Amino acid sequence: MAALNLKTAAGKDSGTIELDDEVFGVQPNVPLMHQVVTAQLAARRSGTQSTKTRSEVAGGGRKPYSQKGTGNARQGSIRAPHFSGGGVALGPKPRSYDQKTPKKMVRAALRSALSDRASEGKVVVVDSWGIETPRTKDAKAALDALGITGTVLVVVGRDDAAAALSFRNLPKVQIIGPGELNAYDVLCNEWVVFTKDVLPAGTPVSAEQPAKATKSGTAAKSGKAGTAAEAKGSGAAAEGSASDESGTSADQTKAAPTDSEAEEGTAS
Repeated sequence: MAALNLKTAAGKDSGTIELDDEVFGVQPNVPLMHQVVTAQLAARRSGTQSTKTRSEVAGGGRKPYSQKGTGNARQGSIRAPHFSGGGVALGPKPRSYDQKTPKKMVRAALRSALSDRASEGKVVVVDSWGIETPRTKDAKAALDALGITGTVLVVVGRDDAAAALSFRNLPKVQIIGPGELNAYDVLCNEWVVFTKDVLPAGTPVSAEQPAKATKSGTAAKSGKAGTAAEAKGSGAAAEGSASDESGTSADQTKAAPTDSEAEEGTAS
């Protein structure tokens, strides 16, 4: 990991911080960034432009003049595209300009843009802005103390509202949240400034996760098997109790004399 000097709002060193190589140390992929930025700009288009065809323009339902005998070319309607006030041939209609871009490509383009700025030394990490009351003067003084000139992309967290209000009036500063960070805004600005709390980091996949899933799956299977065995055992026990009850009722039926047998015994 590349080490970077951690700065304070006054421009002094406050230690060092390591930049994640998965985010700031990859080889920039220029064609990928171009494709993602083009798709992002295309998605901004409203696509509401519309023109009327000859069937949508009002009027022109009657044939302007006779088919023959006038010496002019034959015409069927004055709202044809070659007439003044007529419809538009092959004009624009409302449509969507969105392009389908996979999320992996969007994240890879962002990593490429951040790595490009990091390789140029244009990434600054600040410990905290220390702005309690919104003041544009304090924000400008902080950028001057850090030696930042030109266009700046300041990544501000949700809890740092005072800093966001302080930076928003500066003409060459763009404010963005950590969840809104994208390749286009990074490439449009010369500098990218983070605070220590919102510095992006990679999320490597742990090799233990599949093993845990396998163990949990095995336990679930064994649990299901045990439940099935218990269900079978309870079913067998229920059948045994039912057979015992039936046997007991049969013995009682045999032992108990009927009414006719009792009367015969009394008569004799």
